[in-house]
Amino acid sequence: MAERSVTHATFTLERTYDAPPAKVFKAFADPAIKRRWFVEGEGWEVDEFTGEFKVGGFERSRFRFRGGQPVRNDTTYHDIVPNERIIFAYTMTIGENRISASLATCEFKPSGAGTQFVFTEQGAFLDGLDNVGPRQGGWKELLDALGRALKS
Repeated sequence: MAERSVTHATFTLERTYDAPPAKVFKAFADPAIKRRWFVEGEGWEVDEFTGEFKVGGFERSRFRFRGGQPVRNDTTYHDIVPNERIIFAYTMTIGENRISASLATCEFKPSGAGTQFVFTEQGAFLDGLDNVGPRQGGWKELLDALGRALKS
């Protein structure tokens, strides 16, 4: 059996979007909008994207990159204040290996006619299978995709 380990890390990403907080929040709350920026993209195959956006609700996504190993993201929503914040916990699994468990907070703050968006993740990265660098990079790409979705 492989040696087990946990590495803890926290990171924060900020973006300013040229859209009001209600529109940015809706990009998380509306499953059709979220699917476009969160799991779809060049080279990605989506097997499942389902959920209930409510406190105690869940989101489940199953996808793979260019026919590679299946990736699972299982999310539970713990706190939702419309147009202000979302707090959720999620696990990531690749193949049969759980690679992380995280708590994430999204904050939506008015900034002129737009939104200052703050994303903070507290992650437990498991057994050397993941670490904060790729996760932070993945969220940077997702937040860029969110910015593009807000312009359409």
